Amino acid sequence: MLHELAHLWTALRFGWKVREVKLLPFGGVVETEEAGSVPAREEALVAAAGPAYNVLLSLAAWGLGHAGLIDQVWAEDFARASGLIAAFNLLPVLPLDGGKLLQCWFCLHFPYHRTLIWSARISLLFSAAVILGALSPPLYGGLVHLNLLAIGLFLFASNWTYMRNLPFVFLRFLVRRAERASIRIDAGTLAQPIVVSRHRQLSHVVRLLMKERYHLVYMMDHGKISRVLPEGQVIDGFLGSLPEGNADFRFFM
Repeated sequence: MLHELAHLWTALRFGWKVREVKLLPFGGVVETEEAGSVPAREEALVAAAGPAYNVLLSLAAWGLGHAGLIDQVWAEDFARASGLIAAFNLLPVLPLDGGKLLQCWFCLHFPYHRTLIWSARISLLFSAAVILGALSPPLYGGLVHLNLLAIGLFLFASNWTYMRNLPFVFLRFLVRRAERASIRIDAGTLAQPIVVSRHRQLSHVVRLLMKERYHLVYMMDHGKISRVLPEGQVIDGFLGSLPEGNADFRFFM
């Protein structure tokens, strides 16, 4: 609960709209309206707040125990448990904090569509590794780790569902991007160019958008710039072409 409250407090400090806080048998999650629509720096700080608070709790318990202010054995057990929670949450698996931090790093270097895909793939891979790790002890004369197995199955099922819903996650990102773009333009921003053929499908172009950049799209025709479009116009054209989503740049001519 304290771990999730640290996430909640940090999210509220940034002015995020929090829908609910869920406490689950294996942990918890803070559900917000801002997923994918706020700066990566804010997302990273909100994600890191939980593990950081666990580390502070561990250090505080260890210090109080060694100072003789609380029972030392209890303090060491508490510090160890809180440290394990922090370490587990830093695994690169969504929806764990490590998975969110990895996704924040990806979006600084790769287009957001690719970020979503690879975050989900890596999460599935590590979820499967957790399951295999829970099932492996019998090979060495041990017992199956049922608790770890349950967590691994939960993470795998969660990320399998997330992978199937990626088109909707990306669509939500595009819909909310227009609002962030207007804020960037009002404040003044450097634009990163995207250079494509004027016959390129809109669905391919929007997949090149980077979450932390504002883009101008240069349409090339036989080696010459035929038109320059702000990203908002490209996104509006793509959204307007749904459900086909395969209009090309002649849509704008």
